[in-house]
Amino acid sequence: MKRLSVPSRIRCVALAVATALAGFALAPSVRAEEICDAGSDVWVAAATGNGASVFGLVWTPFDREEYGWLAYAPLIQHELETQCDPSSPTFAAKLAAFQTRFQLPATGQFDPATFQVFRGLWQERRPFVMARLAHICPDPPPLRELGYLVAEEEHADRLTRLLRRDTLDAYRRMVTAARAEVPEIAADPELLQIFSGFRDPDADAARCVTERNCDGLRRAVCSPHRTGAAVDLYVGHIEGLGVDSTHPDSRRHMSQGATYRWLVRNAGRFGFVPYVYEPWHWEYVGEGEVATP
Repeated sequence: MKRLSVPSRIRCVALAVATALAGFALAPSVRAEEICDAGSDVWVAAATGNGASVFGLVWTPFDREEYGWLAYAPLIQHELETQCDPSSPTFAAKLAAFQTRFQLPATGQFDPATFQVFRGLWQERRPFVMARLAHICPDPPPLRELGYLVAEEEHADRLTRLLRRDTLDAYRRMVTAARAEVPEIAADPELLQIFSGFRDPDADAARCVTERNCDGLRRAVCSPHRTGAAVDLYVGHIEGLGVDSTHPDSRRHMSQGATYRWLVRNAGRFGFVPYVYEPWHWEYVGEGEVATP
């Protein structure tokens, strides 16, 4: 992600953001100009702090230590309704407004406490998570509600076969739009292929026990994949690491690609919501049901 110079007058034109912010693809209808150094006299210190911490913060947002929060920046920018780089005064001002809204110190600087509020909002938008908080494990759909993927929709690493029919229809509409709007996706048929869809609960539980990680971040006895409405999409990977590697470097790499950035901004149009820890994991909740920032 390009670091913006705080003192200088910078205009982030949405049509060129894909270049300025390492491939942040926008919907064609978004053309508004955003001034990213607005309020620089007030927010210069916070902007400078964010510019340093986005790469250098040492923290443990999940189960292992990470450096920086670049992997989460696309979702945070989307939540704040800004295209501006985390090192910009406008980003700091919008972050401060978010902090005020949730009764946090309005410093305009990213910190772990602010991240936990973002994380809570994103989790609340996943009906599966809310059901689990109520100690409900949703039943899998009947077979008649499942449809088969075609060969070009399945990633070579894992053949997934099935999805709930409404999820599969929405996925196909989303991929069609992505290929029309993002040249990088259009040029690479591997991008947005599915490497995990519906997973039989009994088989998933057995695998969970075998891997001895039954209720960790990576695998749970009650997985959202049992619903047939969760998809793991190929969004790129680092050579030598898997398409679903949770290594911090892997997730950071995925989050900076044009494919993931397009999903962050556009998947909600098609009824999909993200899981923040896994850039590849998206869940269908129904078109028109996605809460917008």
